[in-house]
Amino acid sequence: MDEVKQLVTDIKKKNLKPIYFLMGEEPYYIDKISDFIENNVLLEEEKGFNQTVLYGRDISIDDIIGNAKRYPMMAEYQVLIIKEAQDLSRSIEKLVEYVNNYQPTTVLVVNYKYKKIDKRKALYKAVKKVGVVYESKKLYENQVGEWVRRVLASKKYTISPKAAQMLVEFLGTDLSKISNELEKLQIILPAGTQISPEHIEENIGISKDFNNFELRKAIGEKDTVKAFQIIKYFSENPKDNPMVVTVSLLFSFFSQLLHFHGLKDKSPRSVASALKVNPYFVNDYVTAARHYPMRKVSEIVSTLRTFDVKSKGVGSNAVPQGDLLKELLVKILS
Repeated sequence: MDEVKQLVTDIKKKNLKPIYFLMGEEPYYIDKISDFIENNVLLEEEKGFNQTVLYGRDISIDDIIGNAKRYPMMAEYQVLIIKEAQDLSRSIEKLVEYVNNYQPTTVLVVNYKYKKIDKRKALYKAVKKVGVVYESKKLYENQVGEWVRRVLASKKYTISPKAAQMLVEFLGTDLSKISNELEKLQIILPAGTQISPEHIEENIGISKDFNNFELRKAIGEKDTVKAFQIIKYFSENPKDNPMVVTVSLLFSFFSQLLHFHGLKDKSPRSVASALKVNPYFVNDYVTAARHYPMRKVSEIVSTLRTFDVKSKGVGSNAVPQGDLLKELLVKILS
């Protein structure tokens, strides 16, 4: 995120590079940087003759080089954006011919999503020497909550840990989806608001009482009644609460609980650091550890592996999701 901010600052100051090679598994920042260049490098009246967007599936490397070698018309630069450049992965290394003899008045932006070029090969080394290579890495689930907090802080909002966790558990690690939902909240709520679980429920449609976060908490506390209420809700709303997601999140929780049992230092700060969780959630692990000794946790992790396979339809095609969830819950809580 800090690297992206620096790139945007440089572009605003017209400290432009001749080539921006944007690659990696997370498309969100690739789109953000590319769109910023598309919208801000040229004046509106310059774009007609000097800004071109091409798609990898429709062109060759020779087409890119031919377009990049053109001179701008009545402008200081021309901007050439190649979207979906990963469709050229078999021939992308040929672009090194242009990089080694680039046109100084062209700003070439290559959007190479979901893949990376080989850092040992000539293209990467050549671009690194004269331009920018930005690798957009996928965030781990335990990093997304902090990302949400920082994005909102930059817009003068805050968010409660539970509300952030609800977003992550419902939307996963897809930053574009999360960003869209945050933008909706910013339209509805005034700056300075702390976004709460109630705001999430009212405006995004995620139940604050019946979600994977609350299920995990109920299981950790061995609150059997609440856990089965949540499972019943999931059974009645399977599209919004797919079992495969529930099992994955429970597997992550009990794997972390196994790690917790093995920690020598169980102070809140140490636990938060070791498990890579917000300190707000440390008490959930302390409580769960009292109810589930290490041997039981190991059994549950094994059980969750079995149900992960079943949740994907292997060996349980005729069994409704609700029945599988109830069976899983009985095994965990017994």
